[in-house]
Amino acid sequence: MTDLDIRRATADDLAAIVALLADDPLGAQRESPDDLAPYRTALRRLTNDPHQHLMVAVRQERVVGTLQLTVIPGLSRRGSTRSVIEGVRVHADERGSGLGTRLIQWAVDESRRQGCQLVQLTSDTTRTDAHRFYERLGFVASHVGFKLAL
Repeated sequence: MTDLDIRRATADDLAAIVALLADDPLGAQRESPDDLAPYRTALRRLTNDPHQHLMVAVRQERVVGTLQLTVIPGLSRRGSTRSVIEGVRVHADERGSGLGTRLIQWAVDESRRQGCQLVQLTSDTTRTDAHRFYERLGFVASHVGFKLAL
């Protein structure tokens, strides 16, 4: 996979990222690839926040994966900094190729570089394949997550 580049996302990558987010049963219900305006606003906010890392994996000038890494300073755990991995997506053509592992490894390495003591993520309860994937990478399903739609 030496032809893979993991880099910060730019505005030129936005349509491809949204397409990745929408390309599964859950994403198809909540994403709107036809209207990029709200995504452009979000991308500006992400770009202006030094604790946010919206990344893309690019192969042969094509976005084939994405994730967002958020670094959160905190007081708990003796003032530990933690990171949260969100929005991990791999293009259907690339699934099973090791790309997901490369993306997560990038996020873990960057978390270490940023001084994080903990990396966490959530995964929808219906994504059983994703759960097995994260467990293979050493993540432990140690907590129950809660959400409140606003």
